[in-house]
Amino acid sequence: MTKTDMVHEQIDTIDALMAHYVAGSLPEPARVLVQSHLEMKPDNRSLVNSLDLLAGEALENAPEVAITDRDGRLAAIFSSASPVTAPQTAARPENALFPQALRNLLGFEAEDVPWRGRLPGFREYSLDMDGCEVSLMWIRPGRALPAHTHKGMELILILDGAFNDERGRFGPGDISIADETVDHRPVAEMDRPCIAFAVSDGPVKLTGSFRQMIGDLIG
Repeated sequence: MTKTDMVHEQIDTIDALMAHYVAGSLPEPARVLVQSHLEMKPDNRSLVNSLDLLAGEALENAPEVAITDRDGRLAAIFSSASPVTAPQTAARPENALFPQALRNLLGFEAEDVPWRGRLPGFREYSLDMDGCEVSLMWIRPGRALPAHTHKGMELILILDGAFNDERGRFGPGDISIADETVDHRPVAEMDRPCIAFAVSDGPVKLTGSFRQMIGDLIG
């Protein structure tokens, strides 16, 4: 079983990812990625609702456990400060590219991303958050990223456009899940740039032939 810093156990399917989302075991950027996916593809909320119901039933059927130091815990609760009401978030602009959850996390919209050129035809904005590398990616139409595998886990949510790799097509709202068992070479489709939100907990390892690698690096 592959262990990662993201969840400390293997996630290899969307169902497994949703189960961790319901359990609250994902780091914040991965949680936002899943929430954004559900905003873009609300039909998939049925699975999350079903998992929520199962978790509730399991909690109801769990054996009762006595609370230690009951009086002390109650005293601490009553002496704590009242929770501060969270500020109202701004309504999502009508034609916004980013889902509301992602916009709240980053604090800006797609047109305000401070892109940095990494490779010809490939721009990125990245930061470290909650033990993960979080990044936005812009890939030129038809651009192939160098073939690679992963030394941890990588989740990619497609925000606009699409890419294809050895596993198939990933379009708006789709999530790509990759780890050390996946060796792929994503290629953006030709009709428009591919814009994606990625969360990973380990570096990539370039693969493929030297000739292909050089060609992909120079774009």
